Amino acid sequence: MTSNNFYELAEACLYSRCVNEKIELTAKAKRALDLNQLVFVPIGDLKPVHEVSFPDQPLLIDPRDMPRRGLNTPDGRIAFLHAIAHIEFTAIHLAWDIGYRFREMPDSFRIDWLKVAIEEAHHFNLLRGRLLELGADYGDLPAHRGLWDLAENTAGSVLDRLALVPRFMEARGLDVTPAMIKKLQELNDAQTVEIMTLIYHEEIGHVKLGTEWFKHQCSIRSLDYEACYFNLLNQYQLGEVRGAFNQEARLLAGFTENELQRLATHKVSKPQASM
Repeated sequence: MTSNNFYELAEACLYSRCVNEKIELTAKAKRALDLNQLVFVPIGDLKPVHEVSFPDQPLLIDPRDMPRRGLNTPDGRIAFLHAIAHIEFTAIHLAWDIGYRFREMPDSFRIDWLKVAIEEAHHFNLLRGRLLELGADYGDLPAHRGLWDLAENTAGSVLDRLALVPRFMEARGLDVTPAMIKKLQELNDAQTVEIMTLIYHEEIGHVKLGTEWFKHQCSIRSLDYEACYFNLLNQYQLGEVRGAFNQEARLLAGFTENELQRLATHKVSKPQASM
């Protein structure tokens, strides 16, 4: 592909089944962006979100069926790295798709999320490289599609996508990653600690970007963004978040103290029974 059209690159990446091709297309978009040669001309009809393609491997299974393994064994370390690599691989698609799918948004929105896709691809490459060092590769183990299921469910609304993917699902990574890093430090895995620390700091920026665009969309629609956020959690039946919040990271990512207090006690409002 020789085009520097954002939409052509996005579509080619999203609907390819080849891992390497997706990474190469993202790298091509980075080069075009760096040279100020990226153009934004919509092409054809929007392709359905449920047809976005993933490779044949890894096998995608229900999150509840994923095996639990500790970090303190070689197999456990590989399983951990594979799971994080899959999250980052899915995140490449999430960032490309939000720019591709919501064409009513300005091109600055597409540029912001393309930069996220580029960083997610870098994260994936680092994790895949570490897997290779340990004698494994991405696709060797099963993975789950929980993040992408939510992307499909929010494909009709940019407001919903911003609230529920970066500001709910991805924000959970900010809560749990420090404990992962600490465990890896205890195991003297300096290489993985370095990778996870980079990911952690850059993911704060990704969630912050989601917060900024979510607030922007609420503002132009004259919506109270905190009320809108919790209404969407109810609408999509996303209940309480287990575990402690990383308040420092979430505040850096644009959450308010009031939001964190509400999240700590939030439970889904169950639908009223029909009479």
